[in-house]
Amino acid sequence: MAFEFIAEQLAQQKLAHRLRQRQCIAEQQGAKLFYQNKEYLNFSSNDYLGLNQHPEINDAFHEGIRKFGASSCSSSLVTGFSYAHQVLENTVCEWLNKPRCLLFNSGFSANHGVLHALATDQTQFWLDKLSHASLIDGAFSGKAKVKRFLHNNYDQLEQLLMQKKLPNNLIVSEGVFSMDGDRADVNALQNIAKKYDSWLYLDDAHSLGVIGDKGQGSTSINPDIDIVMATFGKAVATSGAFIACNEELHDFLINFSRHYIYSTAMSPANAWATNKSIEIIQREHWRREKIAELSALFSSTLDPEIELIPTSSSINAIVIGDELKALEIAQKLKAKGIWLTAIRPPTVPNGTSRLRVTISASHNLQDIKSLAENINKVIH
Repeated sequence: MAFEFIAEQLAQQKLAHRLRQRQCIAEQQGAKLFYQNKEYLNFSSNDYLGLNQHPEINDAFHEGIRKFGASSCSSSLVTGFSYAHQVLENTVCEWLNKPRCLLFNSGFSANHGVLHALATDQTQFWLDKLSHASLIDGAFSGKAKVKRFLHNNYDQLEQLLMQKKLPNNLIVSEGVFSMDGDRADVNALQNIAKKYDSWLYLDDAHSLGVIGDKGQGSTSINPDIDIVMATFGKAVATSGAFIACNEELHDFLINFSRHYIYSTAMSPANAWATNKSIEIIQREHWRREKIAELSALFSSTLDPEIELIPTSSSINAIVIGDELKALEIAQKLKAKGIWLTAIRPPTVPNGTSRLRVTISASHNLQDIKSLAENINKVIH
């Protein structure tokens, strides 16, 4: 019978406690979500700055619909590129001090689209071992050679680059790693890139808005990063993504990135709302300060015997190990009114299933204390 592998692979996922299923959330309000008529404290959202449903952003979205409509109705190279998109691109360029910006519909699309366009037979990609799936898929989608270095191991990266044989070399990493919450040493990576005549590509999806005095992400640490990708669907609290780069690469992607050329452009109303969100992010520094304060409280209240990966971001990863045990702990926390998702392979390496705690500016001190105390009880 055709496609028997579908049932077989689903059965294998279930047996390994890795089967993924969706859960329809009725409503989200700040730090709370509502599921099946029950209220939960939400520690799984990427709304790091607590901007989702911000009234100014909502108003800008409504204004954008009135001005430009809900849909762009076309790709950017036909009639889909509007004044709202141009304003947003200019805002991102000014915010990150980059010459050009190009909008995509998602971070996955941006990462895959850029790497695929650059993946010639004269290109070598050097990826951090914990790079996001979109980066891995993009790197392997073309004719480029691909080598992955151990996570944040820059000595190994240098040793590999000493042996490079192709003229075009791109180092690929992340500002903040989504499943561990640790950060790349951006200055070290940029220095290595310059030393070995390479470019640096940084996925800043989990840095933008959270890192920097105005939320500029990794460019606040080093403005010379060659290519920056970041999403709007996390701290910025809208949707879509962008690539910030030089003029020449910008023009190249418009002509050769299939994801950009053949996709309907981002909703102009969404672009208009995103522009407002970036304005708020730059002026309301207290949101970043609050995340740092709450993260410090969480780590100090958590039992020291619990394995918490060191972090200076919104993401706090508690390694459990076994898939079933991670699921059971998450379920027990839900029974106590805490929504905390268990992350399992292949999203993380085998044997490192974990609870991924995301702390938001929407949380308060009591929320964090309750979280830590309940995790302590459930795990022990």
